[in-house]
Amino acid sequence: MAAIGVFCGASRTLDGAWLELARDFGTELAKRGHVLVTGGGRVGLMGTVAQGARAAGGHTVGVIPRGLVDLEVADHDSDELRITRGMAERKTAIIDRSDAFVILPGGLGTLDELFEIWTTGSLGMHGKPIVIVDVDGFYTGLIEWIRGLTGPGFVRPEAAGIVTVVGSGREALDVLER
Repeated sequence: MAAIGVFCGASRTLDGAWLELARDFGTELAKRGHVLVTGGGRVGLMGTVAQGARAAGGHTVGVIPRGLVDLEVADHDSDELRITRGMAERKTAIIDRSDAFVILPGGLGTLDELFEIWTTGSLGMHGKPIVIVDVDGFYTGLIEWIRGLTGPGFVRPEAAGIVTVVGSGREALDVLER
């Protein structure tokens, strides 16, 4: 059993297909016996992945900053809900609590979290696996751009290579379980 930190969108206006992806991922994560660690919101993909995990009997951990408790509508159904002073403390708590990370589709907050764990991982500050779920090419442009930064030397090839990119949540879990 591993604690898997999942970074994803928390928008209230997302299309149903994205929510289905999150629900299915949370369900599969729980069925495989893993703990879900999220940003502690109960809306968007973030809330849906936690609902899916709990519906399948999984244990969920939410970490949310005090200032976002009302904005994101804190997931009070979490088995563990930690309220932090701010976003930086939230990210640190999620990184510390997780054994691995999965990135589902999301916006600026998700990208901030992805770059935090990618950067700290590339600097050797953690050796935890990072898997990006690139459904329907959601992250393809970003991944290609980052890899393109290796040519002129802005990103070391080994730093670009610490992230695994897959096409589904099931594949992400398969990678983490190898």
